[in-house]
Amino acid sequence: MKKFLMQHGYRMTTVSDGTEMRKALRDWNIDLLILDIMLPGEDGFALCRDVRRTSKVPIIMLTAVGEDTDRILGLELGADDYLTKPFNPRELLARIRAIFRRAETGTSEIVESSLEKVRFGTWVLNLGSRELRDTDDVVVHLSTGEFSLLRALVKHNKRPLSRDQLVDIVRGQSSIPFDRSIDIQISRLRRKIEKDAKNPKLIKTVRGIGYQFCADVAPV
Repeated sequence: MKKFLMQHGYRMTTVSDGTEMRKALRDWNIDLLILDIMLPGEDGFALCRDVRRTSKVPIIMLTAVGEDTDRILGLELGADDYLTKPFNPRELLARIRAIFRRAETGTSEIVESSLEKVRFGTWVLNLGSRELRDTDDVVVHLSTGEFSLLRALVKHNKRPLSRDQLVDIVRGQSSIPFDRSIDIQISRLRRKIEKDAKNPKLIKTVRGIGYQFCADVAPV
C-alpha cells in the first residue's frame, strides 16, 4: 500500500502503535491519517477518539472485520471514511483523493466569497477556519466529514437534499446501496448542535427525500 501511494505522489510515514502515531502527529504536518483498527496496545477506535479530541486531520479507518457495528462505531468516533480489508489499493487512492478534493473545494469557494462566518440559531460557523462556536465562544470540534456536511446543509438551507446529493458532496462519490454513513454523520451533527437531538429543530428529516437545514442563516 505504501509503495502504491508513493508511486502516485504521496509522501508517507508508517508507525506501529499509538505512541509512535502521536509522536508523528506532533513532529510532522500530517494531512491525512490511515488508521488500522487492529493495533497492538490501544486499538484504532481508541486512537481515533483520542485524535479527534484535539485534531481535525481526516481519518480513514481500515479493518479486516466487515461488521456494520464496527463501521458505524468508527464513523461515530470521528472517522471520515472506512474501508474493509482486503481492498483494492485504487479504491483507497480514490477515497484519499475525494477527501483532499473536498478540502480544496471548500477552500476555493471561501476565497471566492466574502462570506466567511455565518450564524444560525445559537451557533457561529467560521468557513475559513472550519470552526463552530457556541454562544459562550467555545469551539465544538468537527471532523472533516461533519464540517463538509454542515457546510452543505447551511449553504442550501431551507432546501431538502437527498442522501445521494449529500453523499456526493461529503464523500465525493456516488452513494453505495444501503450506505448509511450520511445518516450516521447527521446523527453526530445533531448531537453536537441540537438542544435535543431526538427532537431536532435545525436538521430535519424530510420523509422520502433526505434532510433539510431549517434554521435561518445570516452573515456575521
